[in-house]
Amino acid sequence: VQLQASGGGLVQAGASLRLSCVASGRTFRGYAVAWFRQAPGKEREFVAAITRTGGGTIYADSVKNRFTISKDNAKNTVYLQMNSLKPEDTAVYYCAADSSIISSQLRNSIQYDYWGQGTQVTVSS
Repeated sequence: VQLQASGGGLVQAGASLRLSCVASGRTFRGYAVAWFRQAPGKEREFVAAITRTGGGTIYADSVKNRFTISKDNAKNTVYLQMNSLKPEDTAVYYCAADSSIISSQLRNSIQYDYWGQGTQVTVSS
């Protein structure tokens, strides 16, 4: 499956953005999908994930209650709605997917077989 991430941009603190991750080649049905991010000079970190069934979501503590991940199987798209953005949210955001990952592995980037190319999010203060 090929993933295409989009929706990044330059916004001011407090603004909102919605990232999209579109799957081509195969449907997202049956895939767990996650968003990770990487800021300059830092390691890639987990942001949010949605389970293979779409019935569960988990978030990094730093984005909980601000970000929402959702999956639209009909559109083969996973969204990351980001509200109340902060300068520390600045990073390249990547979507990742896997069909065999289990819930306890959702935060672990090495468990994902498929990755999108990344989209830049910059939040100014």
